[in-house]
Amino acid sequence: MNGAPMATILPAALPDSGDRLTSLFDAHYNRLYALARRMAADAEAARDLVQETFLRAARAPASVPHGHAREEAWLVRVLINIRRDEWRRAEVRRRHREAAGEVPRAARDHEAAAAAREIVWRALDALPPRRRAVVVLHELEGLTIAAVASLLGVSAITVRWHLSRGRRDLARLIAPLMEEP
Repeated sequence: MNGAPMATILPAALPDSGDRLTSLFDAHYNRLYALARRMAADAEAARDLVQETFLRAARAPASVPHGHAREEAWLVRVLINIRRDEWRRAEVRRRHREAAGEVPRAARDHEAAAAAREIVWRALDALPPRRRAVVVLHELEGLTIAAVASLLGVSAITVRWHLSRGRRDLARLIAPLMEEP
């Protein structure tokens, strides 16, 4: 964010849109933050994801559907799309650095748990955005396949397919990372 208070960058909207945004925030913040924390590298990045999600809801309050489950699904999709855009930008930057001959530095922690976490996050970052979202929602958040399908607006078969491919891709990606010095 640019540091400006939210009230100064929100559009003038319907009189009850502030109340609607407040109710959305109260009802969905904890769930969105928990998901964002699983998808972002640190707590600050997770808070930024959630803040940008609610800013998008504030900019277009009429596009947020009514009903708790539908609101949550819309907000989760927005959050995932924001994170997907961030992953794409990071990939473009990484390719640019590689083309320029720069070698990205890899910070290694000597503790086994931290190293394992790094390996898993690197492998998750390599997954396509939708596949990563499915794996994070199902494996890390513990949602059922039906719940993931509902949140992402896809069929349960699509979720199962992404989950199966995601698990296989993770196993393939983690094996070489475990062998790195």
